[in-house]
Amino acid sequence: MFSRILCGAVVGVDAVLVHVEVDLGPGLAAFHIAGLPDGAVREARVRVKAAIENTDLAWPARRISLNLAPADLRKDGTHFDLPIALSVLAASGTWDEPTLAWLDETLVIGELSLDGALRPVRGVLPVAIRARDAGLKRIIVARGNADEAALVRELEVLACADLRSVVDAVHRRGVDHPHVPAPPAERALTPFAPDLAEVRGQAQAKRAIEVAAAGAHNLLLVGPPGAGKTMLSKRIPGVLPEWTFEEALETTKVHSVAGLNRGGGLVGGRPFRAPHHTISDVGMVGGGSGIPRPGEVSLAHNGVLFLDELPEFRRSVLEVLRQPLEDGDITVTRSLVSVDYPARVMLVASMNPCPCGYLGDPQHACTCNPTQVASYRGRISGPLLDRIDLHVDVASVPYQALRQDAASERSADVRARVSVARDVQRRRFSGTGIHANAQMTPRQIREHCAVDVAGHTLLERVVDRLGMSARAYARILKVARTIADLEGATDVGGAHIAEAVQYRKLDRRTQG
Repeated sequence: MFSRILCGAVVGVDAVLVHVEVDLGPGLAAFHIAGLPDGAVREARVRVKAAIENTDLAWPARRISLNLAPADLRKDGTHFDLPIALSVLAASGTWDEPTLAWLDETLVIGELSLDGALRPVRGVLPVAIRARDAGLKRIIVARGNADEAALVRELEVLACADLRSVVDAVHRRGVDHPHVPAPPAERALTPFAPDLAEVRGQAQAKRAIEVAAAGAHNLLLVGPPGAGKTMLSKRIPGVLPEWTFEEALETTKVHSVAGLNRGGGLVGGRPFRAPHHTISDVGMVGGGSGIPRPGEVSLAHNGVLFLDELPEFRRSVLEVLRQPLEDGDITVTRSLVSVDYPARVMLVASMNPCPCGYLGDPQHACTCNPTQVASYRGRISGPLLDRIDLHVDVASVPYQALRQDAASERSADVRARVSVARDVQRRRFSGTGIHANAQMTPRQIREHCAVDVAGHTLLERVVDRLGMSARAYARILKVARTIADLEGATDVGGAHIAEAVQYRKLDRRTQG
């Protein structure tokens, strides 16, 4: 007898439908799996057989041929266990025709333990989205994946604890089985973040953070040790605006594929990823054996990627960031598959001005010679610096500023202004797939960054004198547009250009 159960395979952050086909034929009892299975899928024969027998169901003493179609797509992971078990039971004649027709409109996913318990798996959200797009009506998952699957509100979600409860739900065709309710369309998703008011002084750096957050611009903080670069960076999530449901869904898909969302539901806030400087190229952009997994730049999608002590990262790791920072996505190619991951991040980095850290510090003497300084800064290439919109000095805080009791501006106050500016940008780019000024294309820069005469005059002097690249020129215009949005201005004026130019510190230093 023949049966077919629908499952899904994750490729990148999307999924494809997989037909789990089982044929029971004559001959000695055996279990053959075809369709490019990996080790975890081949081992499913052990888990499935034990789970069925320990659930007091009959295991067919027949020759079992199983195919995972499409057969030319590599299959990995343990989420095929449950659909394999149901397909074997269906081929054994467990259910009648109406029940099999009901199963034809159902996607099944989950890992089985030897005693029949159903365990959650990664990648349920993109699989559920694919099921919805294919016109299926429901999905059967483990209880640990129920909240994640319920984010796709068009699907009925049947959450089960074990194989026995799945079989019972199929027998009743979902009648009287509790369905997981869909979550509200939007919800407050702000994680706890330290408050900007805890940072004393650093007015210029705080202003730069506000501008960067308002336009999702990349930011580099340069200053001596202990000046507060890391402290400021860790408070950036507290000034970022609430994200939309669509942004949250995009990020949750990435975390689901990476296996970081086993708790289910939407990711609890804009991600803040801070990898150590010993990270590898693969760890940063993604990869691995089999189907590549997302790296840190994708796990930070719609959030912040923080690189502390930027020059300490390997040159190759920094250079692989150039393309995703420019395009907002990353393509990872391996011998068997090529996958695309989103990588629209706000890069925040910090560094010392020199190896000893005290170049230009009035309180400490720098012990570095010019060759050492040039070598240290040379670890960061010009093309990567071009992709960082704001380069800001963070000076040491004087004692009087440290001891002052006057309350500094809270993150909530800064966030309110940032949110207003982001709302302006969402309306401006409505229907384009762009969420912030930093993501503008050249055509959109020409359309939305109209500069007055004073601004053009200043830009001409700055670009010619500093020898800026076309990319740096575009970045200045984007930052100036954000500054104008914060002020509620329609056009970009000379004052906005002047402030944006002030945030290109390293360009000026390069010119002496």
